[in-house]
Parts: sequence; C-alpha cells; structure tokens
Amino acid sequence: MDERSRSLLKTLVERYIVDGQPVGSRTLSRASGLELSPATIRNVMADLEELGLIASPHTSAGRIPTARGYRLFVDTMLTARPVDLHLMSPEMAGVREQLQPDQPQRVIAQAAHLLSNLSHFVGVVTAPKRASVFHHIEFLRLGERRLLVILVSPEGDVQNRVVFTARDYAPSELVEATNYLNTHYAGLAIDEVQQKLRQEIDTLRGEIAQLMQAAVQAGTEALADNTEQLVVSGERNLLGVQDFGNDLGSLRKMFDLFEQKTELMRLLENSSRAEGVRIYIGGESGVVPYEDLSIVSAPYEVDGRIVGTLGVIGPTRMAYERMIQLVDITARLVGNALSGPK
Repeated sequence: MDERSRSLLKTLVERYIVDGQPVGSRTLSRASGLELSPATIRNVMADLEELGLIASPHTSAGRIPTARGYRLFVDTMLTARPVDLHLMSPEMAGVREQLQPDQPQRVIAQAAHLLSNLSHFVGVVTAPKRASVFHHIEFLRLGERRLLVILVSPEGDVQNRVVFTARDYAPSELVEATNYLNTHYAGLAIDEVQQKLRQEIDTLRGEIAQLMQAAVQAGTEALADNTEQLVVSGERNLLGVQDFGNDLGSLRKMFDLFEQKTELMRLLENSSRAEGVRIYIGGESGVVPYEDLSIVSAPYEVDGRIVGTLGVIGPTRMAYERMIQLVDITARLVGNALSGPK
C-alpha cells in the first residue's frame, strides 16, 4: 500500500470514528489535505475495498472501516505513547485521586466504574487472587457449637467463615486457640498449615487441634471461593451506542457475555501474559467472537508481579488512541494503589 492510500485510509477511519457516518470521496478530499480529485479518491477507495480494509454499506455511497481496516489503523497509524503519570490531563488526574490505597475489592470496583465512565463503554477488571496466606486469625462465638472464623491476609483482605463444631467452646478457649495459631502459624499458606496440622495433631491438646481443624476448614473454603473474579461496569452504556442500537440480537449476545463472564475471563487471562496494552478488534480474539466489539486491555502489577487485567469493551468504532491511554494509565494507577505506600 502506498503512502497516499495509507493517508486516505487513516483519514477515513478517523472521520468515521468521530461521525459514525459512511465517509464519501468528497469528505475524504476535504479532510485528507491531499490535492486529489474525487475520481482519484474513488479509485483508491475501490482498491482499499478490494483489500478488505473498507466496506460500502448498502444504504450509502460512502465507505466504513472493516475490522481488518481498524487493525491496520491501530497497528501502524496510531501515535499513542505511554503517558507520564505526572503529566496527565485533568481527566486522567481524576482517576489517580479516586484510586487511593484501600481495600483491594474497593479499588477494583472503582477502577471498573472509572473505566466505564471515562470511556462511555464497558469497564472490566479482574480482581487479584486473594492470598492463601493468613496474617491473623480469630475465633468469635456466634452461638452453641457455632463459630465465626476471621482470616486476615497480609494485604488486609478479610475472609469470614461460619463453622460448626462438635462441642461448644468457652471464650477463654477461643482466645487461647487464637493466640496459639497466630504465634505458630501466621505467615504460612493454608495448605502448609494443613500439612503441619497432620504432623502435630497427636501432640496438641484436643481443643486446640479441633479449632485448628476448624480454621483449616474455613481457609480451605475461602480458597475454594478464591477464583479470579471479574468486575464489570457500564453494560447499559452499550444500549446508547449507535452501532448497536437497532441490533437487538447482537445486544442480547453481548449481555449474555457479560452475565456469564467465562469467555471474558479467558480473554483477559490471555491478555495478562502480554506486556502493555493489547487490542482485540472484532472477532479476532477467537474468544469473544463478536465482529462489532473491540477490547482494549492491559495487565496491572502489584509489587512487580502481574496479578490481574483491566480494559474497556466497546464498539469497533471507538477512539482507540484515547482508550489506549485510559487503559494504560488506569492499569498503572491500580497497581500503585494495590501496592500501597512505598
């Protein structure tokens, strides 16, 4: 493809992203800045259409980008660069203000909400897996033979589990068991606690051993729920997207996607294996096979380790350069918030 064709394709994609209307040769002639006749531009557009980069809707003489055209535009024509967190726009600076160190789940929910609000599309964030290591454990008596086991991770994440015991326990016994466990087992993973329990059960006093088993049961249940969670915000924004407004079938499929979340989780898990921002256009991900959807995603790190992924889901007609910057900045700010103060 020569430079003239590239310039016209870039102009066509940019105009269509802004206006949402098929772009005709006269519009291209004015917007491209190239001194070309409408006839020459029509010939170039015919060549681009033959290459599968643009298409002609039945109701218009103008052209619109195809998924392949968007892909070429994103890969070779965008000028998005990483943004210095100290030189952010006021809009992006607002993201920093709202993503302050807090409970991890709160930060994740805030991030999904902000991505949705700022993109006007759908924000998605995978929550980092909660640590299987406990920093502190405590037993509270709820009633006869019923205890609340409180597990606190090193990051401050709290898990509560109600367990039923073979007998009732006095408050003094619960305090003794709490102190023993925190002294001897804090900092160990639940499976390590379980292994040590098997080795030491014969030497422990009966009530301590039984309460340890209750603690391991609670920790195991917490781990069973510790599958990576996906937070989705702003699904209803798609109802207002011109590209989807009249296609109820597509909207129904998309809402099913957000409801079930499994396919999105697979896609974002793939994204977490890559560095920086990734863009999936149309059905090219092979995981979310909707031709009208694009996904801009990026992994985020906590203390130098990738623990989750976030992104924006919207129509293929989105402002990719802005979405790349939004996702990139949010990923870095989420990582900073979850890493805590340095």
